[in-house]
Amino acid sequence: MRPKTTSTERKALLYVLLSCAIFMVWGSILAADPFAGLGDFKTVFYATRCLMQHGDPYNPAVLLRVHEAAGNRLPADPEKSRLFQIVMLKSVNLPTSLLLVAPLALLPWWLAGKIWLVLTAVFLSLAALLVWRVTKDRAPRASTLLICLLLCNSELILATGNLAGIVAALCVFGAWCFLEERFEWAGIVCMGISLVLKPHDTVLVWFYFLLAGGIQRKRALQTLGLAAALAVPAILWVSTIAPQWLPELHSNVLALGARGSINDPGPGSLGFHTSDYVISLQAALSLFKDDPHFYNLASYLTCGVLLCAGAARVIQSRFTKRNGWIALAAIAAFSMLPVYHRSHDAKLLLLTVPACTMLWAGGGRLKWVAGLMTSGAIVCTSDVFSTIIVMIVDSVTGHLPGMWRNAAMILLRPAPLILLATGIFYLWVYFRRTALEQRESAKANDSIGLALATGS
Repeated sequence: MRPKTTSTERKALLYVLLSCAIFMVWGSILAADPFAGLGDFKTVFYATRCLMQHGDPYNPAVLLRVHEAAGNRLPADPEKSRLFQIVMLKSVNLPTSLLLVAPLALLPWWLAGKIWLVLTAVFLSLAALLVWRVTKDRAPRASTLLICLLLCNSELILATGNLAGIVAALCVFGAWCFLEERFEWAGIVCMGISLVLKPHDTVLVWFYFLLAGGIQRKRALQTLGLAAALAVPAILWVSTIAPQWLPELHSNVLALGARGSINDPGPGSLGFHTSDYVISLQAALSLFKDDPHFYNLASYLTCGVLLCAGAARVIQSRFTKRNGWIALAAIAAFSMLPVYHRSHDAKLLLLTVPACTMLWAGGGRLKWVAGLMTSGAIVCTSDVFSTIIVMIVDSVTGHLPGMWRNAAMILLRPAPLILLATGIFYLWVYFRRTALEQRESAKANDSIGLALATGS
């Protein structure tokens, strides 16, 4: 290896490691907040502890008693108390999440929280380093910049302790193992765990490998088997203690997504004017018409048509590693759009970096489009950028009339539209590459057939 290349790689690795350190330190400081720190993990932790004490974790009244027995009290401030009861006491975590968190729920909260913080930081940093290793030989500067941008803007995932940090990391591990054909057994375990923790984050990635055929389909089916092996005992455990868990879970999901609640994608949501807003396509469409019947149907149709077209193409095309990374880039962007997601789920955009560096190394106009789309998607779902946008929205939109205010909010809340554009771009690249490969394969077959005919 040439000295210049070695020096470039060492500098790039140093920048990535520095970004990991910034991400860990900044996130850990925010996680120390006594009220909001590790709030998402705290919900899973106490829900699991509630179940282990033979209580119903999906019943807010029962979950409140477990919180209070541990020494927690409702905040004195009425607004914080209301938010606490909405977010902390309405468990929407699947039984499999409770099963996997059970070993930590045996520990004191202060220790379990620190272990979860370390696990999230280490897993996400390792996933970023793994992606960097895949891309460093093609376009080291571009890949390093994209990965550093994502890491330095991921502090909220540590601050809240959301499961999405570990889920995204495990999904990246699994995809890398399957595409690189290394440590496949570890890839099955990682993909399977991520699938049962937050299926709406991972299921499209898993589905791609199922459709890809060959050994990839075999790995996907093995992953499904592992997921079932985790899900069945988890459901049996929860059903034995809380037989009404499914309707209660559904009720909690509806309550959190109700008009004006924390997960409502519309402009009247409790979370719309915060940095951690909903990034699904419904959030953008609600600004045109704040009606769930409209924006849900429009989102499902838009994403459904694009995903069905992509699925058909995957079935028709021959699997290659390069095409696999391009397909996963489109899937990572599309995964955020059909249903509820927030910026912490967008750490799955690590899967867009390999495809971007392939196009960047190829040069031409696609290089710049890929760089613009990928960096735009990462920046628009980042924590720092979102915080700045919130301040702009609050200072600008309050002085505008209704129509102009909605237009400004679309421009200042660009994540859903940028994600849609990124997904469409990489889907187009996938179609273009596979069509070219099919034409070249057909020409090669015609040439062989002509040679055989001539020879005979």
